Amino acid sequence: MCSPATANRYLALVRAILKRACDEWEWLERVPKFKLFREAEGRVRSLNPLEFQALLRELPPHLADMAIFAVATGLRQANVRDMQWQYVDIERQHAWVPGSQHKNGKPHSVPLNDMALAVLTRQLGKHPTQVFTFRGQPIANVNTKAWTGALKRAGIEDFRWHDLRHTFATWHRQAGTPTHELQRLGGWKTGAMVERYAHVAPETLQAAAGRLDAFGSYVTATPKEKGPSPMS
Repeated sequence: MCSPATANRYLALVRAILKRACDEWEWLERVPKFKLFREAEGRVRSLNPLEFQALLRELPPHLADMAIFAVATGLRQANVRDMQWQYVDIERQHAWVPGSQHKNGKPHSVPLNDMALAVLTRQLGKHPTQVFTFRGQPIANVNTKAWTGALKRAGIEDFRWHDLRHTFATWHRQAGTPTHELQRLGGWKTGAMVERYAHVAPETLQAAAGRLDAFGSYVTATPKEKGPSPMS
């Protein structure tokens, strides 16, 4: 038996086919309606800075640099692994992912912070086209024994490479990055995809909640319970 999420992927495909059969092929007069299964919120697993440092100490240099770049930019595994120099401008502190290589199909702008720039600087001159390499060759896979072994030695459980992207988002929310900025930084299609990280930094809403404190002097304390009337 498949999960609701898997069933929904198949249902979405069926719905797309029926829509085309109706709108383009004119085989159907209308597209039948059907509901998707309710899905649980996506898994969010991230590392704190100390855990991340512990992992970096156990990783070989090429994987450590890729992991740092992933957390610094929020890029997905394939976009880090396949990053090419033609899409990097160190001088302008900017990189980009073409729409053909980005999950949502649109070009994605990647501003480069100091952490990302330090990684890129270490890769200069290693390969004419590929940013990240191992022994002079492009990297085909990051989920290797070196990756799993480093996780084990660092004492980190239930952690996947994609969770580096969750770490990027979590750290940004904890630093106070608002939803609309994080959405653009991470290349999420909708703000709803970013809101699942809101719970990790509730203190960022403290300032907003405190705006009502200015009205506190106008609000009386809870009225005391009235006693019996003297005439009763």
